[in-house]
Amino acid sequence: MGCSLKNPAARRFVYRSLTANAVYIVLIVSTALYFHRFHPHGPLAYLLAVLPAIAIFAVIVSLGVYLVEEKDEFQRNLMVELLLWGLGGVLVITSAWGSLETFVHIPHLMPTMTYSLFWIFVGISWPFLLRKYR
Repeated sequence: MGCSLKNPAARRFVYRSLTANAVYIVLIVSTALYFHRFHPHGPLAYLLAVLPAIAIFAVIVSLGVYLVEEKDEFQRNLMVELLLWGLGGVLVITSAWGSLETFVHIPHLMPTMTYSLFWIFVGISWPFLLRKYR
């Protein structure tokens, strides 16, 4: 998304995704603190554990809505390419780490890190794509 926020679809996407990511941060931190302090179990523990995934789902929905609302085909394709680079980066890292865990017995990679890794790879790929399409 190399466009300015003059684009209404991009502006709505940024607002929605920042809101959903802020909710994710609040939920993941709150859940971790609650588990650390109260050690819940049973249905409550399951509910609390999956609660942050709702915010991730909201980000995915905001991405889908953006792709539908965006009228500029180039901007849509740029977003799709960014998402593919993010997914590809996560796939490579988690697969390599899984092999290392299996064969070399390195410490376990927490699956909750994959969401952050995804956005890190999207962020890394963004300047390269902007330069590519300059």
